[in-house]
Amino acid sequence: MGHTNTYEKELAFQADRRRATVEFIKIVSDLWYDKSIELVLFRNQLIDRNVSEILNLHEYAGEFVQKPISIFDSVEIAQAISDLNLPPAKLDIGKLTYEYHIEDQKYNNARQFVASKLGEAKNNKDIEPKDVVLYGFGRIGRLVARELMTRTGSGSQLRLRAIVTRGPLNETVLEKRASLLRNDSVHGDFSGMVAVDAENEALIINGTTVNVISSNAPEDIDYTAYGINNALVIDNTGAFRDKESLGRHLKAKGVEKVLLTAPGKGVPNIVHGVNHLEHNPDKVDIFSAASCTTNAITPVLKAMEDSFGIKSGHLETIHAYTNDQNLVDNFHKKYRRGRAAGLNMVITETGAGQAVSKALPSLEGKLTSNAIRVPVPNGSLAILNLQLEKKTSLDSLNTIMKKYALEGNLVEQIKYEMSDELVSSDIVGSSAPSIYDSKATIVRPDGKNVILYIWYDNEYGYSHQVIRLAKYIAKVRRYAYY
Repeated sequence: MGHTNTYEKELAFQADRRRATVEFIKIVSDLWYDKSIELVLFRNQLIDRNVSEILNLHEYAGEFVQKPISIFDSVEIAQAISDLNLPPAKLDIGKLTYEYHIEDQKYNNARQFVASKLGEAKNNKDIEPKDVVLYGFGRIGRLVARELMTRTGSGSQLRLRAIVTRGPLNETVLEKRASLLRNDSVHGDFSGMVAVDAENEALIINGTTVNVISSNAPEDIDYTAYGINNALVIDNTGAFRDKESLGRHLKAKGVEKVLLTAPGKGVPNIVHGVNHLEHNPDKVDIFSAASCTTNAITPVLKAMEDSFGIKSGHLETIHAYTNDQNLVDNFHKKYRRGRAAGLNMVITETGAGQAVSKALPSLEGKLTSNAIRVPVPNGSLAILNLQLEKKTSLDSLNTIMKKYALEGNLVEQIKYEMSDELVSSDIVGSSAPSIYDSKATIVRPDGKNVILYIWYDNEYGYSHQVIRLAKYIAKVRRYAYY
């Protein structure tokens, strides 16, 4: 009888949890679509998540801070946020709930706590929405499009207005473009709706018109003819890499800023969270978001340099194959990349070791690097072998990295992973560019030589860094608490 009663109580509790989660999802949606207030849970997206996903994220959050993070507490905090008249914002409800547990003696209720924590949000200036043009529509372009359209909300930040491609435009071509946006073999189906308006040469994404423009010359496009003004062009073609060629975008009517989704020459190479504040978008017109590998390793290297000092090191990146390689053995301008990508591990070079110094000048000349392309379509791993100035231990190192993942300027960039079972497919879909594998870290007995394993979704995590930088360039960053 006792077992039956226990089981009935467990069922009742699970039903209560799921009802609370449904209520939580409604509050999250209302805040986003009505007030442009985005709630996240330790940097994990909550919009368009189902009940089970939300509950699983709460389990992760509890493990992360080693204190229970209850859905019932999240509902209480979310409701308190909803009751306040806040401007557009991005708020980490996991961090708020964690702090509420620690500081609940100071406050009579959740509303008083939230009002105290978020009071300065009301000092934030109004945001002017920014038109965005995607120049190119490859792997990164389509993922950026997905995220921009999923996170459009009330349209108070970045507005995707046009996509530029090469070649003729007709209904068949547009249908193929739409199909590639809808369906993705790695990242799954797009959660929104995509339709084709062949007559007006446009895609209708989530009910919003996105013009498709065909052009081979960036300077020849008149974006104002499409009602697009002062736009940010995100160039993901890889065709234009230096200041002069990227400057061709600025000659087009309706363009104000340019962002390259690759390492650039003669322009600031930015790893958002590390060095973006060093370059004022009022004074700089062309930016580079560097490479996926540079975005993966630089946040962790900054944490290590600031905490211990780095004498020297070597980076080896175990990288998913890319479209640059051959499907079967064939001629390629690079020797080994011509061999079949799905059948071979391929040694190749990476400039990430040198590129880091553009964001962290103190590491100039200290890092060597190489890359191995392996037969997975997405999900990569950077191995950092570092000689440190100061001694450390495994526990101390992990504690410091966890602190960087929990608070400070790199919380969006570094995710602290605790799983013993982590493999590359597990990190696909992570919005953090650096996933620190705490269970794989090695510290040699001398305490000055460490080996760190940093996972990264070289497509999705990097795309989020591109969007973060785009928001900074466009000056549409909202008040944030995380």
